[in-house]
Amino acid sequence: MEYNTSKTHLQMPEYGRIIQQLVERCKEVENRDERNEMAVAIVDFMGQRNPQLRDEENYKHKLWDHLFILAKYDLDVDSPYHILTQEEMKVKPKRMEYPKLQGDFKFYGKSILQLIDKAIELEAGDEKDALIQVIANNMKKSYNVYNKEHVQDEVIFRHLKDLSKNRLDLTILDSLEKSKIYYATNRTNKSYPRNNPKNQNNRKNIQNNKNRK
Repeated sequence: MEYNTSKTHLQMPEYGRIIQQLVERCKEVENRDERNEMAVAIVDFMGQRNPQLRDEENYKHKLWDHLFILAKYDLDVDSPYHILTQEEMKVKPKRMEYPKLQGDFKFYGKSILQLIDKAIELEAGDEKDALIQVIANNMKKSYNVYNKEHVQDEVIFRHLKDLSKNRLDLTILDSLEKSKIYYATNRTNKSYPRNNPKNQNNRKNIQNNKNRK
């Protein structure tokens, strides 16, 4: 009996041993035209074995890259795409820079910071005032949802001032306009759900009263 441990190492196990063997056979074909034809057929077969790749952008390009990985970059065929070398494949991508949110204010999100920057750019007037109030109301909603507790408007004013580096100030306002989304959620939470025991007891009492009549 032949065990997998005694067989050749699979470069990409997700494609299975059959495709690995086809690639090795393709490398042995002497005629270049036949070799090119076989490489195209292998790529098509790889796509059939892994249909989920078709949902990805440029999946054909990825399949050809995988073909050369399976061949250990030792396959002389005409690829419709740029053939990456083994050295190029080893190059690590650059580290992605994530938006830096200030300390304890991460729950406000990047969009709030972008709106704050936009409000700072606007000239003083009704449009700027309206945008600042929209920002503050959304900050209040985010705070309440994240911390699961009600927040005083003064706290939001202070956070807005800190996030804008003292360039936006709402301390002249008495309070924020009620956030429609937040207060609608509150009303939903306060209303009794259909399967609430209190509602069930009420229905039972009503039914019992009808039966007594």
